[in-house]
Amino acid sequence: MTQPLLDLKNVTMRFGGLTAVKDVSFSVNKTDLVAVIGPNGAGKTTLFNMITGIYTPSEGQVLLDGLSLNDKQASDITSLGIARTFQNIRLFNNLSVIDNIKIARHTRIQYSFLDGIFKTKKYRNEEKLIEEESLKLLALFNLDSKKDLLAKNLPYGAQRKLEMARALATKPKLLLLDEPAAGMNPTETKELSELIHFIRDQFQIAVILIEHDMRLVMEIAEKIFVLDYGNLIASGNAFNVQNNPKVIEAYLGAEI
Repeated sequence: MTQPLLDLKNVTMRFGGLTAVKDVSFSVNKTDLVAVIGPNGAGKTTLFNMITGIYTPSEGQVLLDGLSLNDKQASDITSLGIARTFQNIRLFNNLSVIDNIKIARHTRIQYSFLDGIFKTKKYRNEEKLIEEESLKLLALFNLDSKKDLLAKNLPYGAQRKLEMARALATKPKLLLLDEPAAGMNPTETKELSELIHFIRDQFQIAVILIEHDMRLVMEIAEKIFVLDYGNLIASGNAFNVQNNPKVIEAYLGAEI
């Protein structure tokens, strides 16, 4: 069997007497497009925080390409190939659009501190490459014409795009999107659906999204995992999940 890209093995996260995620196991393969859904407070963002090193699981293992991430810092996990966006946009608001992209490349920089101090040829060549790659990435998101604007001056939908582009600038194997459609109108959500497919296909990476917009989830996710009160209560394709009695009960609050 092919080794999963991401493998969660019985992960649990406790905060004192509160168990936010309990004994969750699932795997994600390369180029999978996956959704994690569930009511508010189900443990979805906590799960993302364990994957990205913000939290260390109380129990269980998070594995990337078979390597345990439990003892890794968030910055190390980014270098290993996981990038994320956040439910509340976290751009460098007072930096330009292109500088938001360029700063994300720091994990891949090859020149040394001294190269930077003395502006060596290696430094100049790599900075030129970073500039070119950043412009290409912005062009893919139709943001290249706005490269010199401050990030805070972009419209909301464009800020969402910039945050995704910045995450992709770290050259991840796995991209985590935390409620990317939050605050978007139907037209923007439709564009987002196309964009997520484009990202997966263009960069050949796996994508996991947390999302409350069920129409978006059912349209794009190839596999869906459902959390409720920290427990994994269902998994499968869109048809199986939306017809699962446990899922219906979790969302509607009544037994079927």
